Amino acid sequence: MIDAIYAYCTDFVINLSNFVGLSYYEVNLVLFCIVYPTLLLSLLCLYFIQKRRLSRLKR
Repeated sequence: MIDAIYAYCTDFVINLSNFVGLSYYEVNLVLFCIVYPTLLLSLLCLYFIQKRRLSRLKR
């Protein structure tokens, strides 16, 4: 199962790199060093905002 997921993700990144005209390594850099951390921090901020709103509603 893990091998199939890895193969799919690798193929996806290779196809994406061919589509946008960047190398495999550049697409990896954009995805895992820019997009993923930004998404992770955004969701973490959203969690704390929603947690604060919920605590205000409970009072």
